[in-house]
Amino acid sequence: MATLESNALAQSAAHRKTAACVALFDLPDTSGSLVADCFRQFGIETSVLSQQDAFRLHTEKFDACVLPLGPAAGSIIELARASSSNSRIVIFGLGGTLQDAMRYSKLCVNAVFDEPLERSAALKLVRSSRTLVMHEFRRYVRIPVMTEVAITPLDGGRFTATSKDISCGGMSLKSGHALEPGSGLEVSFSLLTLPRVSIRGHVAWRKPDKTFGIKFDATDDRRRRLKEWIIGYLDN
Repeated sequence: MATLESNALAQSAAHRKTAACVALFDLPDTSGSLVADCFRQFGIETSVLSQQDAFRLHTEKFDACVLPLGPAAGSIIELARASSSNSRIVIFGLGGTLQDAMRYSKLCVNAVFDEPLERSAALKLVRSSRTLVMHEFRRYVRIPVMTEVAITPLDGGRFTATSKDISCGGMSLKSGHALEPGSGLEVSFSLLTLPRVSIRGHVAWRKPDKTFGIKFDATDDRRRRLKEWIIGYLDN
């Protein structure tokens, strides 16, 4: 009996030690409580940090960080990215405008909790990104990431869209421009540590909420750079 209890305690301690931890940086109390509860439902721990605790993002290991997308967000993200242990930390923004998110896109903001916070929407965002936070990667993992993407349809014109997630085989985006499924195009974008890359593809699907999916052309060798970046991002 003692042995069984010891093993159970050891397993419990190991779980606590290896559980993913998300830093809730300078969040309003109400928002912080809601976000923490969403992560808790998936067994992900949270740690509340204030402005005075910013140094901890450089000295301690966190799997993700949620912070307001205000004027100071850039310096906080850079502080975390400059740490060898947090260089690939998953970044969630809270609130802010699309322009705020794009301002920090080169720092690889992964996703944004819209304000005012709504529990079901927040829970959906955590559910879709939890595998990345917990390092439980599927074979064809999609990485949630927000960055500006230049779209050049093959029949002419050019416009920009905002990425929602990306994989080796394609990406999903949001834009006010409507493209029909099957339309050929070329996308151009840059990510953290990945200089601008252009890849051919076509629209695979479109939804009424202005989101659409692109499937990359399997014969475009430029996909290799993206694949190498994704592998490096996940292995870090």
